[in-house]
Amino acid sequence: MSRVGGGRRAKKRLYLHEPSPHLLPSSSNLPEAKQGAVSILTARKLTRQMKARSLPLATLLAVSLGSIAGQAQTSTWTIDPAHSSADFQIRHLGVSTVHGSITGVKGTVQLDDKDVTKSSVNTTLETSTVSTSNDARDKHLKSPEFFDASKYPQITFKSTSLSNASGKLQMTGDLTLNGITKPVTLDVDGPAPPQKGPGGKTVSGFSATGSIKRADYNFGGKYTPPMIGDDVKFTIDIEIDKQ
Repeated sequence: MSRVGGGRRAKKRLYLHEPSPHLLPSSSNLPEAKQGAVSILTARKLTRQMKARSLPLATLLAVSLGSIAGQAQTSTWTIDPAHSSADFQIRHLGVSTVHGSITGVKGTVQLDDKDVTKSSVNTTLETSTVSTSNDARDKHLKSPEFFDASKYPQITFKSTSLSNASGKLQMTGDLTLNGITKPVTLDVDGPAPPQKGPGGKTVSGFSATGSIKRADYNFGGKYTPPMIGDDVKFTIDIEIDKQ
């Protein structure tokens, strides 16, 4: 009788613990209550597996969406040559100032909508378009003594950095003139808030002001001050169209 009683108590202790899903016999051979326990455990295991498998996909989606959001901050704009130009001025004999302009401005602007200091500018100007409202002087400026327009048909500027200190935007870049490249820093006004232009296109614009020394670019080297001043001040006004 003691062995029988002991067997019954052991059997009761066996069912006091939840069966392991890996060691369970077929649920059809278990009492109805135990079949329910098997179903619950199996459902929990499947849920954990599904969650584990879904994590890599969720991570991938989060990274992809973050990348797309980052890319969306930068927009591409093209310079409108019809509404862009560079104006310059230089002293003559130390008593007067000669004004001129250069057109044929082309290029692109990568504008960061969230942080303007992460934007960039790449532009060219056509030296054959130089004009000072005097034909003889313009012809001289296009000669090898100055712009040498036939050999160097373009002036190029490529920005390398922008800074925004105390609300004053400055752009530094490489200016190439007469085949010589030097860094220059420009004070920037803008970019202007975007507007809707003709045909529904989105337009904006900005201006940049700076100065260079003729001697740095071997520009009209034989004409020393005060005949022609060494400092050339300029402002470039640019209108840009969003692509």
